[in-house]
Amino acid sequence: MTDTQALKPSARFASIGSPYFGIMLAALAVVLILSNIGASKGVVIGPFITDGGFFLFPLAYILGDVISEVYGFRVARKAIITTFLLSVFASLCYWIIIALPGFDDDFSTAKQSALELALGPVPLIVLASLLGFVVGQTLNSLVLVRMKERFGEGRLWARLMGSTGVGEFADTLIFCSIAAPVIGITDFPTFTNYVLVGFVYKTLVEFAFVPVTSMAIGWVKRREPSYGVAPF
Repeated sequence: MTDTQALKPSARFASIGSPYFGIMLAALAVVLILSNIGASKGVVIGPFITDGGFFLFPLAYILGDVISEVYGFRVARKAIITTFLLSVFASLCYWIIIALPGFDDDFSTAKQSALELALGPVPLIVLASLLGFVVGQTLNSLVLVRMKERFGEGRLWARLMGSTGVGEFADTLIFCSIAAPVIGITDFPTFTNYVLVGFVYKTLVEFAFVPVTSMAIGWVKRREPSYGVAPF
């Protein structure tokens, strides 16, 4: 073993034998599915333009950070793929529900129209969200894990903030490019506002929650038998 190898920081990861990963995976899927529904509504708050899922989606990245830091890139990739497939399934369910024949009275017709208006655009939003989610979460996880492998257990705050910037930018740009016409954004200045507000908001929220995310990561690490207690 060379001196360089001896001094190289060690990066620990846990296996997924405990129940904690399953709970976080379920929460990640629910957050993404709900944010897909909320994102079909355009929202204007003063000069800022966003969508109805704006308060949910940062939670997906926080959960992704915890999974990546504790379990590593391979497990995080499984979580991303599983969440992707569950969101596709939810979108197919919306399509089937809308397509099923219903009653022809006025009340039922009104409900059908409401379903079509509320859930009809969701498949396109899901496409935007899933493409952004897959690329953004993959980059987020990859950057976080590579930084951990380089620096070891230290500098957790740097891993969380660095991976967030890369992942959120890719995610927001992809999502907004597809979702903008669905929620009624058709001109470039409004689109630019939509992208910048989404990116800055999500990034700042995650930065603000770095202490909370760090505590959550520490809590899971201490309770994962295959990880053990490690300083970070």
